[in-house]
Amino acid sequence: MDNINLLVIVSTISLFISLFLGVFLMTVKTKNKLSNSLFALFLLIIAIDISEPLFNTMVDGPSNLGMFRTLFAFLQIPVFYLYVLSVCYSDFKLKLKHLLHLLPFLIANLVLLPRFYSVDVASKINFIINRQNMIELQFNHVIIHVQMIVYGIAVFRVLRKSKKLYLENYAGKNINSYNWLLQFAILLAIVYLIALAKNIFKFSDYPHISGWIKSGLLVLVLFNICWYLFKALNNPGLFRNIDSSLKLVSEIVAEEKSKEQSIAGEREWQEDILRLKKYMIEEKPFLNPSLTIQDISGKMGIPVRDLSLLINHQIGQHFYDFVNTYRIEHAMSLLKDDTKSKVTILEILYEVGFNSKSSFNTAFKKHTGNTPTSYRKELKNSNL
Repeated sequence: MDNINLLVIVSTISLFISLFLGVFLMTVKTKNKLSNSLFALFLLIIAIDISEPLFNTMVDGPSNLGMFRTLFAFLQIPVFYLYVLSVCYSDFKLKLKHLLHLLPFLIANLVLLPRFYSVDVASKINFIINRQNMIELQFNHVIIHVQMIVYGIAVFRVLRKSKKLYLENYAGKNINSYNWLLQFAILLAIVYLIALAKNIFKFSDYPHISGWIKSGLLVLVLFNICWYLFKALNNPGLFRNIDSSLKLVSEIVAEEKSKEQSIAGEREWQEDILRLKKYMIEEKPFLNPSLTIQDISGKMGIPVRDLSLLINHQIGQHFYDFVNTYRIEHAMSLLKDDTKSKVTILEILYEVGFNSKSSFNTAFKKHTGNTPTSYRKELKNSNL
């Protein structure tokens, strides 16, 4: 089997899986309709991009449609950026201003209008043969690489901020979703870096190396798509978004910096801390696996802004870690209880407010330096 046939097979498989996953995301029942739609669009654009080997078997020579298909790559990372925003923020909506993300794609097509789109087939063939000297293609390659860097930085900034906001305001299981999205972004960045290397060789004295990298890239994309499919099928709901109007504690502290803290103010902080700790022990709100800072704010009558400063700044813990501390303390008391010796670790973690064994084990080891199973064994051995 020659290399061209292998690429056609890989391209066909990738195309099928991308379209299948896109249809699945559009039809699955979930509250995240916009996110799923954007992800489906992202997969469709990838499918168009990786269809080149298959497309070339059906179209003889360069064509306007073939060039237009190639330039769809300009839409990949802007759509991914919008997808990340929709995943991270519950109040995200598509607006007219988001059409500005189409500009690189439109510019890339416009610069090719005079010497490619509007000429005959012979001129198109000559354009492709001399592509290394064509200023339009060089310009488009510069634009797409600048686009990758700018959007890549923007994506990681959004993820960093949204994860901090989640830790400061929520205590549910969904932190794992942000970790997955970060992995997704890193994997995509690797693909784009490899694509960058491919394009550099494409305009060098070693264009054949670009062809080898291109073949490897198609296989890597197939692997990525299979991974996306696995994740989507196992986690159709994936994310719990946060409100974009929330502010980071560091921003709130910066706003308050100019205000002098009086002794009376410090006393109020201490009183509120004692009242909060008493509330956590007596009412046990941490047993709610989906607890948010807004829930405690409503029950205690403390504004969310003040409560956020109290926990994240005065106490010095993220809300996520603050709540998990009480969950772990409660779990430790259950593990020490001889009457609950038959209760499994899994039953205990659900009882104290955790949603997954991995997050429970991580939090327990962070708090005690030991795993729940080892901790229970040590207790049994000490009682012998």
